[in-house]
Amino acid sequence: MVFKEGTFHGEVPEHFDGPHPALLETAVADALAAAGTIDPSDVAVTCENGTVFLTGRVGSLEEIERAVAIAASVAGVRAVESKLSAG
Repeated sequence: MVFKEGTFHGEVPEHFDGPHPALLETAVADALAAAGTIDPSDVAVTCENGTVFLTGRVGSLEEIERAVAIAASVAGVRAVESKLSAG
């Protein structure tokens, strides 16, 4: 997994709607790692406005589908965009 450094520290701003992107990124990365049916070692997870972006490489097309489904099942994720490749 590739993690980016958190950019927010302290209290959540008043105008903030939804879980903090870093929390969603961590939750999705943890879910992918726990799944056991995907090798997430080359997968980067980023989040913006509730949309999770998956980039990198997995072993097969089936793993891409599973990764998207797992990411979409995480509470707070509004949408998933996959830029994953297989091979």
